[in-house]
Amino acid sequence: MDGSSYVESTGAISFSAGSEKYPSKRRFLGELSILFAVPSVLLVVFTLPSTIRQAYAFSYTEPSLVTAFTAHYVHLTPSHLIGNLIGYALLVAVAYGLSLVAGYRRLFFTSLITFLLGFPFVLSGLNLAIPRNAIGFGFSGINMALFGYVTVMLVTIVDNRFDSDGKHSPPALFFASVAYIAIVVLPVSAISGGIILGGLAIGIAYGCVGARHATRSVQDTITRIFTTRGEAELIAVGTVVVVAYPVVGFPTPTPGGPRINIYIHFVAYALAFIAVFVSLLLSRSARF
Repeated sequence: MDGSSYVESTGAISFSAGSEKYPSKRRFLGELSILFAVPSVLLVVFTLPSTIRQAYAFSYTEPSLVTAFTAHYVHLTPSHLIGNLIGYALLVAVAYGLSLVAGYRRLFFTSLITFLLGFPFVLSGLNLAIPRNAIGFGFSGINMALFGYVTVMLVTIVDNRFDSDGKHSPPALFFASVAYIAIVVLPVSAISGGIILGGLAIGIAYGCVGARHATRSVQDTITRIFTTRGEAELIAVGTVVVVAYPVVGFPTPTPGGPRINIYIHFVAYALAFIAVFVSLLLSRSARF
C-alpha cells in the first residue's frame, strides 16, 4: 500500500422545495436528531477493532460494493476522525441554517440523504479511474459534497435578494471557486496568497450578481438582508466557510504523511454543486 487516501461521497438529487420555511419545535428537534445521527455512526464505527475497520476500507486493487460504501464511514486514526467530525459539524450547521433562511429544507435533507447513501458508491467507483495500490477511507468526501451544497445555497440567497432568476450567478461562482481551488492546490502558491486571491475571485462573483441585477438598489438589498432574522450572520459565516474551507479540503501534502485524495475531494464538491444547482433550476421551472 502506498498510504491511505481519504475518500468521500457525492450523489444525485431531485426534490421540490418545501412550503414551510421554519419547522415547528417538535419537527426541528427531529431534524436535529437526524443531523446528530451521522457523527454517532462515525463514532460507533471507530470503536470497532482496527483490523475490522481496515477490512472495510476501499481497496483499489480488490474493490467491492460493500467496501465502496463502508469506506466512507471508516477512520483509522483519532485525528482523522476528529477532523472530519469538526468539518461535518461546521458544514451541516451552515447548510441547514442557509436552507432554513432560503426555504429549502426539503432540498437540504434530500441532498444530505443522497450524499450519505449515494455518493459513497459514486466516489468509490470514480476512484478506480486512477489505478494504484492503496486503500481509501474517511468521511471527507461527503463533507466536500456538503461544501458544494453550502456554496450553491449561499449564492442562491444573495441572488434572491437581488430578484435574480438564479441561472447565471451559481455557475459564475463555481468557476471562480475552481480557480480558487487550483490556486490553493498548486504548490507554488502560499496558503495566505491563495486565500486572498480566492476571496477576490468569490467577491468578484458576488459583484457580478449585483451588477447584473441592479433593479433593486444595493442599499435596499442590504436592508432586506439585515432585517431578516439571522440572515446577515449566516451569509457572513457562509462566506467565511466558502473562502476558508478549500484550504482544509485541499491541503498541501506533507512528506511521509497520509495521501489526501484531492482528486476525489474535487469530484465530490463538483458533483454536489452541479446536482444542487440543477435541482434548484428544475424546482423553479416546475413552479411556472
